[in-house]
Amino acid sequence: MTQPQSQPLLELKGISRSFMAGEREFMALKHIDLSIEAGEMVAITGASGSGKSTLMNILGCLDYATGGSYRINGQETRDLDDQALAELRRDYFGFIFQRYHLLPHLSAMHNVEMPAIYAGTAEAKRHGRARELLARLGLTGHLGHRPSQLSGGQQQRVSIARALMNGGEVILADEPTGALDTASGKEVMNILLELHALGHTVIIVTHDPKVAAHAERIIEVRDGEILSDQANVREGAQAPGKPPVALEGNGARRLVASLGLFREAFNMAWVALISHRMRTLLTMLGIVIGITSVVSISAIGEGAKRYVLKDIQAIGSNTIDIYSGTSFGDSRATAIETLVPADVAALNQLYYVDSATPVVGRNMLLRYRNIDLDAQVNGVSDQYFQVRGLKLAAGIAFSESDARRQAQVVVIDHNTRHRLFGPGEDPLGQVILVGNLPCTVIGVTAENKNMFAASKALNVWVPYETAAGRLLGQRYLDSITVRIKDGQPSKVVEDNVTKLMLQRHGTKDFFTNNLDSIMQTVQKTSRSLALLLSLIAVISLVVGGIGVMNIMLVSVTERTREIGIRMAVGARQSDIRQQFLVEAVMVCLIGGMIGITLSYAIGYLFSLFVKEWEMVFSMGSIVTAFACSTLIGIVFGFVPARNAARLDPIEALARD
Repeated sequence: MTQPQSQPLLELKGISRSFMAGEREFMALKHIDLSIEAGEMVAITGASGSGKSTLMNILGCLDYATGGSYRINGQETRDLDDQALAELRRDYFGFIFQRYHLLPHLSAMHNVEMPAIYAGTAEAKRHGRARELLARLGLTGHLGHRPSQLSGGQQQRVSIARALMNGGEVILADEPTGALDTASGKEVMNILLELHALGHTVIIVTHDPKVAAHAERIIEVRDGEILSDQANVREGAQAPGKPPVALEGNGARRLVASLGLFREAFNMAWVALISHRMRTLLTMLGIVIGITSVVSISAIGEGAKRYVLKDIQAIGSNTIDIYSGTSFGDSRATAIETLVPADVAALNQLYYVDSATPVVGRNMLLRYRNIDLDAQVNGVSDQYFQVRGLKLAAGIAFSESDARRQAQVVVIDHNTRHRLFGPGEDPLGQVILVGNLPCTVIGVTAENKNMFAASKALNVWVPYETAAGRLLGQRYLDSITVRIKDGQPSKVVEDNVTKLMLQRHGTKDFFTNNLDSIMQTVQKTSRSLALLLSLIAVISLVVGGIGVMNIMLVSVTERTREIGIRMAVGARQSDIRQQFLVEAVMVCLIGGMIGITLSYAIGYLFSLFVKEWEMVFSMGSIVTAFACSTLIGIVFGFVPARNAARLDPIEALARD
């Protein structure tokens, strides 16, 4: 800031500050009038409790006056909001505390950089500035050291470097030598004198007359009032230089600031989490259980749905069956003989139809050597096995040429093979009696594990022409099975099949059975069940979120002094709020990742013990899990973050 010569840099008129002590009001400052010019070196002295620290806090915009006027360069501070006051602390003032107030988990260099991060200074520039300042203060070899690895004098020099990071036009030093030995105290005072010589306005609060003697002006405070304000002539005094220029401030490069603060928030959150590993794991436990439940239940539900749909598809989910009569159980159906092979040929001409196959069937006697069995004998076309999704375990299916010449060939199922031939005999090429017709076994279907099919039933298949001409003597059909072309809408095809059959028969003497409706019912039911189970699992997520909020509230209490330090170097309320929100979200995201990993582990174990079906993980469920984690972190982290942002800087700094 460059101020006009006609007005003081800092001007206080009638400043009062009162506190409530129980039910009584205590006046810490009483109508203070004070002006400080740019480039002055001022000492504020007085006994403990005299009000000198309160005065310094008001000068540095850490505290506010309950009465009077405080102007900085002519600007009235009571008209400024919290963000503007934070920017003043960040860009204009530099604080040096008796207790150093360095963050213990950060290195010397990172402590010094903190004001520049909140100012939005580019990373390379602030790194260079921090190194330069620490080198000037003799700490070149201690850039990566944490405060616990530094002596008291070294920590105070780091604090001074931090005060100068953004320019520090006004240096506010509160008992800067109070916690130091004599030699370190002299070093710190020499540094302050050098800063004054460079043009900084230096204000020292001290009760030590020897420290005050270095100033060119001494103000004594007693019982909240200025007792004396005297000039002090000291030996070797130098005229102040040009006022320093802030590195980057006053809202410059806010985009850079936002990105830097966001990264800083993540770094600080990570440090806080690994510093309290057990507490962090306990905090995450509810989130881990909740995410594991949601993802696992989703995977189990999807796996179960696919397992059921696969079995439905195995019996022909894309097929339409046509039967005589009005519906299943119609007593007149056996007397209707209007389904004929010509209907099959007409259906095969429809665009929507892939193929159509006739079906006739009867229970008949099977005989092989001295073994007799009662089985279902089905007369079908060569396409039947493809339509119904039946796979052959051995041999081949009959062909179209077999059908044309009414070949005496038969395909048997797994159960029939077991009952007629036993485990050691190859059925292929063997001749069995189907009724009174000898037929050669040319194929065996694979074992049917479909939940919708009778697992113990005995079925054999012969060409329809063979069944109609040589076995049953029946020219009408029991049913027709229509296979729908891939990608065609099942309902549309069913309507067209019905329309064609009505045209051919002239009356509704048939009915259709579409398995696609069963699939849709199963899908709807599985979705409803999965939603219900997921809602139950979400309850554990909410419980986990409450745990996160409780732990974060404890964390705010434990880190109150850190919050005060950050506010003193220029952090706004929004910066503090962001810091704790990011930490809460990070806890939940890490918990979410652990939960997803556990879900995959459960899926692997599940596959070892359950062979029929498997858990199916989808990208949607993973994205939903991360979204839930983030949302829980934001929702349940908001209250702790808000509480942290609302802390009073003075009270926070005083907290151990």
